[in-house]
Amino acid sequence: MKKLFGTNGIRFILGKDFTLKDVLQVGLAIGTFFSKGKCLLGRDVRLTGEVIANTIASALMSTGINVYDIGLITTPALQYLVKKREFDFGIMITASHNPPEFNGIKVIDNDGVEIPPEKEKLIEEIYFTRKFKYANWENVGEFSEMRFLIDEYLDGVLSHINEELISKRKFKVAVDPANSVSVLTTPRLLKRLKCKVLTVNAHLDGTFPGRKPEPRLDNLQTLSEAVIASGADLGVAHDGDGDRAIFVDEKGQVYWGDKTAALIVMDFLERNPGECIVTPVSSSKIIEDVAKKYGGKIIYTKVGSIIVSRMMMKLGAKLGVEENGGIFYGPHLPVRDGTMATALILDILARKETSLSSLLSSLPKYYQVKDKVPCPNELKAKVLKILLSEVSGVKVETIDGVKVWYSDGSWVLARPSGTEPIYRIFSEAKDPQRAKELAENMKEKVLKIISTLKE
Repeated sequence: MKKLFGTNGIRFILGKDFTLKDVLQVGLAIGTFFSKGKCLLGRDVRLTGEVIANTIASALMSTGINVYDIGLITTPALQYLVKKREFDFGIMITASHNPPEFNGIKVIDNDGVEIPPEKEKLIEEIYFTRKFKYANWENVGEFSEMRFLIDEYLDGVLSHINEELISKRKFKVAVDPANSVSVLTTPRLLKRLKCKVLTVNAHLDGTFPGRKPEPRLDNLQTLSEAVIASGADLGVAHDGDGDRAIFVDEKGQVYWGDKTAALIVMDFLERNPGECIVTPVSSSKIIEDVAKKYGGKIIYTKVGSIIVSRMMMKLGAKLGVEENGGIFYGPHLPVRDGTMATALILDILARKETSLSSLLSSLPKYYQVKDKVPCPNELKAKVLKILLSEVSGVKVETIDGVKVWYSDGSWVLARPSGTEPIYRIFSEAKDPQRAKELAENMKEKVLKIISTLKE
């Protein structure tokens, strides 16, 4: 069976990988699968978003689905509203952190979480066999617009933190929403918390002129400078659809997601001892170190937000974290949510009455390198098979890709991306040079294998 869904929905470049006819047929397959009911439809700011959303809406309506278009919104806000307002399902048009030319389709179940793999497979089967079911003319779905529901979502976020205590601190926060939909949520949340808000890259623009949609240490210099220049207490950067949050401390230092995730894990376990934390194999060992110190248990999964969410639901876990800035706060909704993550960090700072840099400096220190290698999708499986036969260490894990552990506690991971035609390389060590060497060696191996397979 061919694959349509990746690790996080469907991703494509319109006009290259997908035509509007393909989009229409995806919509027909989704509508045929759900067969009836109502769908909440939203999108991020990408240039192709409106035409894709309109096409999906038409397809759904032709199968008898009633479509409620909420327009521009973050993925986690849409997910929350799907569950709270009891929609049968939701669809988010977004490519999340991918470059501007990409777009995608995420299908949200009625529990607010992206549909599980077994449902994805059923939709794929309908799509590839073209077994669409159309409604009779008198039973086609209706189309309605729904707007101004952001505060309803923010009410949910605020219910999990000490709003009064945070408001008393009058934090100053710099926000970089990547010219996308987080500008509709995080600044508004901060204002409700009586924070002084500064923004960079805050005008909506689907070309993402300020920086690429993925917040990384190497593209948040403007935010870092804004924090320092304004004397802000912290800065936060989001990705294209607002489900990630990367933080900057008051000194302008930018941190990978697992560093601030470890802070949230520590605080959570201090107040909820014995709970388990769900995280992918790509996460830093700092998560495990902190969890063990505070009496928690780590459950490792393959990379993919759906996988983390569904594992949390299976185990009844209240917290999940990812190295890319994903925080899954179960008491709100077990999905990654950049605005919720921002609220949690502010709540910690307000209760601890200290700075972000001070809290983070108390955590174990590891050095990481993150890189990527272009790899055609059709070669990914072959590369993995060969790579597995060529690596060695004190432990080799194959939960997702190939992760090699060494006697000094360092590790390196190579895994095929489920959203882009690339291999992702992660490495970590107590020494920065060691981390760099591990990443470079793995990158060289993967490039060599790809080159050989192309001959």
